[in-house]
Amino acid sequence: MTWQEPSVEPEKRTALVRRPSPRLADGLVTHIDRTPVDAGLAARQHEAYVEALRAAGWQVRELPAADDLPDAVFVEDTVVVCDGLALLARPGAAERRAEVASVERVVTELGLEVARIDGEATLDGGDVLQVGTTVYVGRSGRTNEDAICLAARLLGTRGRHVVPVQVEGCLHLKTAMTALPDGTLIGNPEWVDTSVLPGLRVAPEPSGAHVVVLGEKRVLIAASAPRTADQLRDEGYEVSAVDISEFEKMEGCVTCLSVLVP
Repeated sequence: MTWQEPSVEPEKRTALVRRPSPRLADGLVTHIDRTPVDAGLAARQHEAYVEALRAAGWQVRELPAADDLPDAVFVEDTVVVCDGLALLARPGAAERRAEVASVERVVTELGLEVARIDGEATLDGGDVLQVGTTVYVGRSGRTNEDAICLAARLLGTRGRHVVPVQVEGCLHLKTAMTALPDGTLIGNPEWVDTSVLPGLRVAPEPSGAHVVVLGEKRVLIAASAPRTADQLRDEGYEVSAVDISEFEKMEGCVTCLSVLVP
């Protein structure tokens, strides 16, 4: 099938998700030891995660099932959405590149302009953190210099400025840090080059580095970061905490499980 340039406007406040494969335990792990995964529990946890998105006012769009692709539930790595542009990734792990085609079809249906990372460039969406007009891109085991340069050019068409950030000791930039609704960076300074950052608030727990911004005062965080959640509540944020233990066993975090299309 040939996909034509869409003429419709993108839907608003849409969250893209994909249900976990029953083969989730066969997915890739790089920086942690492999441990048993309960696929049934993972499915229930994913349902609760999706309900948290809906409760925050996001319309959920489910991507086609990909039961033969164990890592496909981590949809964030396949596309970066920025101001009407869907930048299709070229995952650093060759085993994951088959995940992108079905994402391309859906973002096209949503009316987004499509660009892609290609050639020898490799980029995982988990290495891309957007904070206002600044886009931090992790130089990691999955994202290379060619991709950072290409992303800078493509995202520059949306008025964005790309800042490369060296990542060490973890899978992705957004494993190491994310941002709060006010733009404050929060994370683990041991995993990133903080010299290129305007500042980094240290999260009380490693998983406290992973925050999904769902609104001006609403965030989503993993249940494994209770101290971080308490701090954010004390600061006036409405915090939704979800148990994603089975995905954490596969180096996943709350950011990995969705792509937000505002």
